[in-house]
Amino acid sequence: MKAENVKLGIAPIGWTNDDLPEIGKENTFEQCVSEMALAGFTGSEVGSKYPRDLEVLKRKLDLRGIQICNAWFSTFFVDGKKEETIKGFIEHRDFLHAMGAKVIGCSEQSRSIQGQEKAIFKEKTVFTEAEWQLLAEGYNELAKLAAEKGMKVCLHHHMGTGIQTPAEIDKYMEITNDDVYLLFDSGHLYYSEGSQQVMLDVLEKYIDRVVHVHLKDVRDEVVAEVKANDLSFLEGVVKGTFTVPGDGVIDFKPIFEILDKHNYKGWMVVEAEQDPAIANPLEYAIKGRKYIREVAGV
Repeated sequence: MKAENVKLGIAPIGWTNDDLPEIGKENTFEQCVSEMALAGFTGSEVGSKYPRDLEVLKRKLDLRGIQICNAWFSTFFVDGKKEETIKGFIEHRDFLHAMGAKVIGCSEQSRSIQGQEKAIFKEKTVFTEAEWQLLAEGYNELAKLAAEKGMKVCLHHHMGTGIQTPAEIDKYMEITNDDVYLLFDSGHLYYSEGSQQVMLDVLEKYIDRVVHVHLKDVRDEVVAEVKANDLSFLEGVVKGTFTVPGDGVIDFKPIFEILDKHNYKGWMVVEAEQDPAIANPLEYAIKGRKYIREVAGV
């Protein structure tokens, strides 16, 4: 890949999990960002332990050569909570803009089961046509608000939500305006479909509207256990569904080739939530960074 086109970040979810606060509770913010830098990353997304005081956060990150590239934002347009979603988004946008981020990664969390004790492959929600229209109207408005700050809004397709499968991603891309973008997540697409080719097809199809990339690997044997025992998303996480690139079943070389061929410019962020007591965060961060260097050449 062209090194000048991409920046490499890593998400703090490998150190502390906001959905499972007991996982990694012993790991501090300072340890997390210090180990990110030590492993060779220059960017980070935002976790619950990150200071929200801009001056404090900037100072601590600058010391380590780390910058903020994105932060999760939950939307609830399908639930009819447009006004409060917009209000929260503006605050979130302004925080990210002050930190120098260019994209805002969102997830439609209406009726999401990703944090519930429900079978991830059997109980996910499906939106009605009327609900899809609520979502489209909401995201089209978010795009305008993001543009006010020179930023782009993108949706993170995610297991357990109404936008998980390729067909649901197709629907989202079809009904939103061209200034509404996609956060491509290798792990969530592979997890959903169990197919390397389907994952690559989605990336190739929408590469011109992909503005942020999550590099997440998957362990097939854990996915098989999740399916066989009707486990929840978080139960799978604890068992090790996800890992860093190069440690699971996904071949990332064609992903890097598609991004490079289409001159993708932006962040590639390793996001691999595991139990840090089992998968040492620094060790796995180094492993993921080494793999990217060897396979992508950056």
